[in-house]
Amino acid sequence: MRLHCLQHVPFEGPAAVADWATTRGVELAVAPLYENPALPSVADFDWLLVLGGPMSVHDADALPFLAAEMELIRAAVAADRGVLGLCLGGQLIAQALGGRVGPSPAREIGWWPVTAAEDAGGLLPARFEAFHWHGEAFEPPPGARRIAGSEGCPEQGFTLGERVLGLQFHLETTPDAARALISHCPEDLAAGRWVQGADDIMADAGRFEAANALMTALLDRLTGTTAAR
Repeated sequence: MRLHCLQHVPFEGPAAVADWATTRGVELAVAPLYENPALPSVADFDWLLVLGGPMSVHDADALPFLAAEMELIRAAVAADRGVLGLCLGGQLIAQALGGRVGPSPAREIGWWPVTAAEDAGGLLPARFEAFHWHGEAFEPPPGARRIAGSEGCPEQGFTLGERVLGLQFHLETTPDAARALISHCPEDLAAGRWVQGADDIMADAGRFEAANALMTALLDRLTGTTAAR
């Protein structure tokens, strides 16, 4: 299986997804859009992973590759490729497919609980802790099924059919990835109801391990892969 990852900034990469790809024998390619805005063609991948980043989906005038990404997302969906978006990636999917993106009801940064919707289809546990780093949020596109929410942000995930999934939260974040976000975006840690400080974010390595295990389980289910022997 071929997974192509769209990366928006050097400090927010595939993290635990890269580890999953290695153990599953998945061919992982990364497009560093911050260096080169060239995008893959739909023929180049079976699944498209759209990562997070500090920009907004509405920044396409300053960052033209965002508009091109949304065109690629629409083409991938039309070609029945799998598409998974994380945080900004989920917002790009929503916007590309007719949803909306705007300010989140509250900024969420750090570890906060997420509750799966009753009709989430078993994709997620009933309640779990996820890593968050966002000030905007999506309204799912027409026809999508809402699969998760949190107290700070009711729209945390959606599916559209069997092969399109947008998540507002992060399950791929490793300790190194969190430290990179803290280092590059310290202004985002300004006090707020749903904002943790750097020490609280990094205090418990078990949180990262649990989130990464959920990422692995979700990717296995979406793609039908198992650990390579």
